[in-house]
Amino acid sequence: MKRGDIIEIEITDYAFGGKGIAKIDTEQGQYVVFVHNTYPGQTVQAKIAKKRKRHAECKLLNVLKDAPDAVDLGYQEISGAPYIKLPIDRQRELKQTSTLEQYKRIGDIQDIYELFDEYIPSPVDFNYRNKMEYSFSSIRQDLETGEEEDDAFALGFKTRGTWWKVENLDKESGLFDQELETKLKEIRAYLQTIGLPAWHPPQKLGFFRHLVVRKSFDQDALLINLVTSSQGLKRFGRDAFAAFMQDLLGKRLAGLQHTINDDVSDRAKIEKGNNELLIGDPVILEKLLGLHFEISMESFFQTNPKSAEKLYAKAIAYALENFELKGEVLMDLFCGTGTIGQIMASQIPDVKVIGVDIVPEAIEDAKRNAARNKINNLEFFAADVGKFLNEYPQYSGNIHTVMLDPPRAGIAPKTLRKVIALGAKQIVYISCNPATQARDAKELSQAGYQLQKISLVDQFPHTAHIEAVALFIKK
Repeated sequence: MKRGDIIEIEITDYAFGGKGIAKIDTEQGQYVVFVHNTYPGQTVQAKIAKKRKRHAECKLLNVLKDAPDAVDLGYQEISGAPYIKLPIDRQRELKQTSTLEQYKRIGDIQDIYELFDEYIPSPVDFNYRNKMEYSFSSIRQDLETGEEEDDAFALGFKTRGTWWKVENLDKESGLFDQELETKLKEIRAYLQTIGLPAWHPPQKLGFFRHLVVRKSFDQDALLINLVTSSQGLKRFGRDAFAAFMQDLLGKRLAGLQHTINDDVSDRAKIEKGNNELLIGDPVILEKLLGLHFEISMESFFQTNPKSAEKLYAKAIAYALENFELKGEVLMDLFCGTGTIGQIMASQIPDVKVIGVDIVPEAIEDAKRNAARNKINNLEFFAADVGKFLNEYPQYSGNIHTVMLDPPRAGIAPKTLRKVIALGAKQIVYISCNPATQARDAKELSQAGYQLQKISLVDQFPHTAHIEAVALFIKK
């Protein structure tokens, strides 16, 4: 075998991060092949992306035969939900075992099964997401024939393994709002009648680029942003589009925005272009554990709010497990819009919470939400976490509990050392990537922080993603 070869193999096992495992008998012994987004029981066609002496990594091309326990639930298959046919109990079993093994392998935590507390499933298995981004493309992948059609008008999700082709979403995916996804084809048909082209990714030409939708479960409301280029803008009737969307979604449409983005990078970010509110409000409200949070189109917010409540409740329970926190100072690092800090400040009497995040817009959102919730025992700072700890040395030795919720890459080694230098009695570490948490756990252990408990939280059913919350106590 060599890089670029296309092979057909049967998946017999599962590794952390959504990698199905196949084994090929050779004269030198078994050769291991990893195929992303597959699971045991499938026979697949895959393309070799990386080849090493003892293993190869492959990209999934097609599922030739599904696993015996797979069930077709009638949803449209999308690359973002590769395990939706697999029974949810089986998904949880694969995630739990493969994740705990990561802590043994990367973090050298050999007693991880004794320290494991519980697996917390998502309270909702389908239609749980509160944000979805759909792409336009003039290159469409036909789901029936498998052919690529140029000069088309597609709106949906990108074809697995490509950045230029889009598959029309003609029925719901099972991940997002049922009504919106059912009506997406009507939005596509309306926009197509305008006569302006969908974006052509290779040529960087076209008008329609993205449709981004945020949802409030508490309000049952939708906030929508249409992202276009400026090519042919005068021909686009924004008022007519706004009226169409209002008729289509009625009172559920809380706000409609239009962003003009001529940046050639394939991103839907508002800061890349000019944004205008067409109708309604620029924000929606969501409720977590009794508190209300204002969410704009660009706010960072937990994607599965019902599961986030379980995650935060577990983090607070860990923080309170060994100590009475009344009168203590808690630091919420990588706080984002301050959800966990506000929840802790509201539920634990007389604590002082300090929230730090590098994104100024997130901190402004956090301050507004704290004022809305009438929470006064916390303070937010827009700063790099590592630099903040240098600039405010008075907190060294005075922080009782540190709450960590870093990005997927984990904590930079220098920043982690500065966190350790604070000398907090305990660290509650929330992670959206257990592999980096396992790596950081090793350094925390060497610095005298002993892992006491860990739980896994499934915020993303039908995907390989899993989150973890761990409690470290200073020896």
